[in-house]
Amino acid sequence: MSTEKSKKEKQEPADVSRRDFMKMVIGASGAVIAAGFGVPGVAYIIDPAIQEKTENWILLGSIENVKIGQPTLLRATVERKSGWVSDFAEYLVYVYSEDGQNFKALSNVCTHLGCRVRWSEDNQAFLCPCHDAKFDKAGDVVSGPPPRPLDEVTLKIEDDKIYMLGG
Repeated sequence: MSTEKSKKEKQEPADVSRRDFMKMVIGASGAVIAAGFGVPGVAYIIDPAIQEKTENWILLGSIENVKIGQPTLLRATVERKSGWVSDFAEYLVYVYSEDGQNFKALSNVCTHLGCRVRWSEDNQAFLCPCHDAKFDKAGDVVSGPPPRPLDEVTLKIEDDKIYMLGG
């Protein structure tokens, strides 16, 4: 009979005190709340690493717009979206070609303090109005305080259209 008594004792549920029950409920509630904040936080942190990187080519215009032998300012306005916010960015680059086949593009932003440079036909140079910097057709510094040449912009030509890599 002692074996019957030990089986009955094993089948009875263990008594859980009210305090232990509340500890379990509060602990489980805390775990659910922590997971509610933690999972989106982790997803926010790792999302940029797992997103596929794509190249963003921006249409500047037709190759017919570029004057042979003279840097030509081309402009593109692009809508940028970030979450719920959207705004417009304007890109200005000088595109240059000697033969109408090979093209080079330069940023119109001075490498000294970020002022906008302009092409001067009279001086055959890019001039910066801020500190009298001067760059040649290739974008190299001729005079003034800029620490480096004008930044070159990556281009591609498709179907007689000029695209710049950016955004």
